[in-house]
Amino acid sequence: MAYTILLRKVLERFLESTVIGLMGSLAVLVIVGVGFRRFGASLVWYDEVASILLCWLTYYGASLAVLKKAHIGFPMLAQRLEGRTLLALIVIREVGIVSFFLVVAWAGVRVLSVLEGASLVSLPAIPLTLTHSVIPIGAVLFVVSEIVMLATSLHSEGPNPEEVAN
Repeated sequence: MAYTILLRKVLERFLESTVIGLMGSLAVLVIVGVGFRRFGASLVWYDEVASILLCWLTYYGASLAVLKKAHIGFPMLAQRLEGRTLLALIVIREVGIVSFFLVVAWAGVRVLSVLEGASLVSLPAIPLTLTHSVIPIGAVLFVVSEIVMLATSLHSEGPNPEEVAN
């Protein structure tokens, strides 16, 4: 139990730092891009890099949302259930979510093998495998976050509607 709490805290701090860094980078990039465009010297790589940062922010932010109990839920149904029915619902939910993100991770690895040797259009020095690595990494982080939260919830107080709701 202590290990899952420690793992949750470490993972949460890592994801918070990553999300804050990505948000800051994206904000600075957008401000710089707008500034350059305003003075008639648009950056050719701005749009492509901003899109990639937004994608990374989405994947890492989703994993952080899981740890903060703020992602994927159905509170109205969960509040009406109890006991074995609630536990079954939790198991079905977790199996569905984990299965989906394992498929996403697998597909992400396949995408990386297809993109091998390719690079960004506007910044040829940056390989597409680097920019698209967020797919399998983010999916695995989401799975780990789900499992950590499930373990923490079940060990601390047993299944309850709030865990299913969030």
